[in-house]
Amino acid sequence: MNDSSHRQDGAALSTAEDAALTSEVTELCARLIRFDTSNYGAGSSRGEREAAEWAAELLSDSGYEPVVLESAPRRASTVVRIPGENRDAPALLVHGHLDVVPAEPADWSFDPFCGDIRDGAVLGRGALDMKDMDAMMLAVARSWARRGVRPPRDVVMAFVADEEDTGELGAGFLVDRHPDLFEGVATAIGESGGYSLHLPDTSRLYPIAVGERGSAWMDLTARGAAGHGSRPGPDNAVATLAGTLAALAAHRWPIRIVPAVAALLEGLCAHLGITVDPADPVSLARLGEAAKLVEATVANTLNPTMLKAGYKHNVIPSEATAGVDGRILPGAEEEFFATVDALLGEKVTRSFHSFAAPVFADHESREFAAMAAALRRADPEALVLPFIMSGGTDAKAFARLGIQCYGFGPGLTPPGFDAWQYVHGVDEQVLVSSLEFGVRVLEDFLRSDPLAASPGR
Repeated sequence: MNDSSHRQDGAALSTAEDAALTSEVTELCARLIRFDTSNYGAGSSRGEREAAEWAAELLSDSGYEPVVLESAPRRASTVVRIPGENRDAPALLVHGHLDVVPAEPADWSFDPFCGDIRDGAVLGRGALDMKDMDAMMLAVARSWARRGVRPPRDVVMAFVADEEDTGELGAGFLVDRHPDLFEGVATAIGESGGYSLHLPDTSRLYPIAVGERGSAWMDLTARGAAGHGSRPGPDNAVATLAGTLAALAAHRWPIRIVPAVAALLEGLCAHLGITVDPADPVSLARLGEAAKLVEATVANTLNPTMLKAGYKHNVIPSEATAGVDGRILPGAEEEFFATVDALLGEKVTRSFHSFAAPVFADHESREFAAMAAALRRADPEALVLPFIMSGGTDAKAFARLGIQCYGFGPGLTPPGFDAWQYVHGVDEQVLVSSLEFGVRVLEDFLRSDPLAASPGR
């Protein structure tokens, strides 16, 4: 293979190569959206099988050898390994999920699964979460096949099911039942990072996720004496649970600044020439759009989300249950559960609906530096900093294999385009220009050699 097909310096593609890559990524994204892969939770889903098989067919047509694996009827994931020049080098995993959250058509101004390309945008559920990234992955793989390109190391691409629920039927299934597919993988990139945010001075920040708060979805149960609704009820399970939930909701968790958040705050304040108090929402607002990266990652949180009790107005039930969503900063698990148990008291018990520990990777690694370099080649004015995700992704499953996971799904949007308005929202759409920017950056990073990158920001 000649040097032009393996760039360690991230040089730009030729005009013809670039045109083919950017044209295809838009069409692939539109086609993926037209697969209704709605995930309703609790195992109920339209299923990802058709989308997974379609992706596998495209990869097979390009000369690769993908595998399609079902964890349950119609719950399918596709995985392919693209051989690199150095088969002994640590491999890279690129993962994206095929499922989407449901959409209520009556609330939308267009069919949620139309996949139309209109007014410079691709329209439909999953456009930003995350069929845009799936399309970029497919476009890069197919572009490499057309040009006979091999990356410097093995690249494993995984198009997975069930991320929008617990992930057990997607990434969890692959990690538990088919870990051999990820043999030699040291690093992974997935959703939620590498996209642009506009700062108050009009400069652009590209945050890369280096960790995620843990997810503790718990069921709380209070038990008491059943009785007639007209009689005094001193041991009322509903009242006990209601009081406990009020205490949990009112609790103010202490501020904890983990290293990645400290690096984010330090970098933003130095760049903008300001100081902020992470405990003060008014002060954080000085960061503009970047405030949302900080506000939910400086403390643990717990929110009541579900309630269930009783069956008749005049019957005091013997049991009341609630669902709560707890999120835990890296290194804060012991403190979190000790606080929860103290607030629950003796009359309320807890059990896990699901639990995933916090995950984090090194923000001063060569991998991070290589991602930052790819962004800066595409946007020389880019400010690239680490952040911790407030929510969670399939990274939690892949981290169980000892893989260092980053959030890196690049994109560029103009001021005023609020991507978070559309993610899980109404009239979801991705700009064609953002897809084109993202696929260029992704291809550049995947063809760069992280061992040649200098560590650190």
